[in-house]
Amino acid sequence: MSHLRAFSIRAMTRVVVPCLAVCLSPLPAAAQSNTGNYIFLLASGFLCDPGESSTCPATGKATQGDTYEMSGAGTFEAQSKSVKAAGTFSHKSPNGNVLETGVWLAGELVSFDSYGAAPGALLRQGLAFGPAPFGPKRLPMSSGPMPTGGLAVFRIRLLPMSGPSKTAVLEMNCVLGEVPRERSVEGIRLTFEKNGREFSEEAGGRVMFLSVRPEVNAPAKTLRQEPASQETRSN
Repeated sequence: MSHLRAFSIRAMTRVVVPCLAVCLSPLPAAAQSNTGNYIFLLASGFLCDPGESSTCPATGKATQGDTYEMSGAGTFEAQSKSVKAAGTFSHKSPNGNVLETGVWLAGELVSFDSYGAAPGALLRQGLAFGPAPFGPKRLPMSSGPMPTGGLAVFRIRLLPMSGPSKTAVLEMNCVLGEVPRERSVEGIRLTFEKNGREFSEEAGGRVMFLSVRPEVNAPAKTLRQEPASQETRSN
């Protein structure tokens, strides 16, 4: 089982670290480094307020009172439904005891319903890109990833530190744009495929989708040939 855990952690690092690097870099660099239609953060990166437990991790709660706490990051393409995403999870009892912990890997994008773009979302919520020593960079949102609301449904594999792996359907809901009334609460829902157990109460956590536009290269300028001088023509 140790080799599986090591593989899982390496796989998560290969996905999460590049995604966080893209999201935490200045906006123009992010636009040039896109790997898909959307980047997403699940209770990680700049979404987490220090000392504020309601933002990170994202929590799905069952009717019995136990919870799954999750965080992660990734990219996906809405049309091809390809996805690269990973993160960590903890299963806790109703009294807060940790029952299980491990990593999760996304295997499939089942669906994505966009609620539309929210260009000012990062600034309204006090979030911005840029190195901390220089403060937030107030760059035009059109030059980089665009905050977008929506509901993404993934089929994931949970790999606990001990015991067998499990498959589940993970729903991530970001309440930006034109949000349907029935999905007005931000967070996650988790449904296990084998036993059908549902953690369908969004009990906290932040989600954000960032729509990434393909890089548009400026057309090359045509060099204008200067007319030959009188001296050259005479030779």
